[in-house]
Parts: sequence; structure tokens; C-alpha cells
Amino acid sequence: MPDPLNMITMNKIILISILIGFVIIGSTSFILISENSSVSKILNPVYENDFTFYDVEKLEKSLAEENIFMSTPTAITDHTIDQYCTYFDSKNNQKTVEYCTTTALLNSDGETIGNLNMGGMPDDPILALAIIDASPLLNSKKDEVNSVFQTMIETLVCDCWEIRKPGGFESIKSWLDTAEEKYTESSQTTLKSEITGLDNKRLILEITSTDKSYLWTLIVLK
Repeated sequence: MPDPLNMITMNKIILISILIGFVIIGSTSFILISENSSVSKILNPVYENDFTFYDVEKLEKSLAEENIFMSTPTAITDHTIDQYCTYFDSKNNQKTVEYCTTTALLNSDGETIGNLNMGGMPDDPILALAIIDASPLLNSKKDEVNSVFQTMIETLVCDCWEIRKPGGFESIKSWLDTAEEKYTESSQTTLKSEITGLDNKRLILEITSTDKSYLWTLIVLK
């Protein structure tokens, strides 16, 4: 069983690092991919999956099949909510939410590898955010990143990527692989890739480096 104290400590380290990554975003390199074309909307249906806090149970079940486990969600009620559920709107204005929950992600050895957070109103989340801490190499947690991010998109957005092929990417994995390749070629600390319009949601992928690791972040925004 994982040590709860160690789990809490790791959660704080990861979440503080995410906030730092967001603050320096103005000096980073971006890949922007849009699905908001009239042709796309005509040819492809809109699935309108308005995810809820109850979808954590679906995420937990799907991730367990990949040997990734989730702790019981914890509601954040104090000033630290900004560290757990901060995001930027389409105009790059920093936003926070009224209600936020956080869940630790653990591997089969009981080690904390990241967090999965949801935030919005108490009965209606507007964002889901997952972060995976990869060390010492960029691809050290490649399987976990693929599993968590694909599960999030298929559960909270739609299981429609191979039909829609946003940005021309054949699969979610190909999007992640391309981002990793671009980040490796870049001299920037942080790389951000965004896909908009997939089931009327925004998908924001961010890779950023710290002194000891690389942080992979996926935000799903309604």
C-alpha cells in the first residue's frame, strides 16, 4: 500500500509545478490545431458528451484495466484550489473555479505518478486536468501518459478520434508522439498543443521541464 503522507507530498510537488508551467507560458512554443471548420461540422457528428463528476468512476474503471489506479477524490475547499484547477481561457486569461476535486494516480507498485483533477461548479465541472510526472527522461512514463490521456479523451470528450482525425492525426497516440518530437527539437522549456472543436471542447496538451523531471499535462475544457 502507498504511504499516504508520501502521496500527499508528491501531489503538492506536482501541482505547484503545473502552476509554474502555466505562469511561464507566454515565453513558450505552441502548436495550434483547430477543428472548427464548416466542412468538419457537416461531415462529422457532434457527440455532446457533457462530462460530470460522476465520470470519475468511469475513468477509474478504465484506468484500472491499464494497471493505473486512482485514490478517492478529495474536494479542495481552501485557497489552494488555484493550484489544483487553474486554467487559461481562449484569450489567455487565467481562470479559477468555485469547486475542485483532486485524485492521485498510482501505478501497480503503489507509486504516485500524477493527479487527475476536475473543477467547475459543485454540480457541473467545466474542466478536467491530468498531469503525469515523468523522470528522468521525457518518455519515462510514455505508456502511462498514453493510457491516461486517451482514457480521458474517450471518456470525457468522445470515442470518435479515429473518425474525426483532428489536425490530421490518425490517433491520440500520434498527437502525443508528434508533441514529444516537437518538444525534443525545441529549445523551449514548455510546449503547448491545442485542439479545438472536437465535440465542442478544447484539448490542451502541455509538456514542460523542471529541474528533475518532465510534466505532461492534458486539460479538457467544455
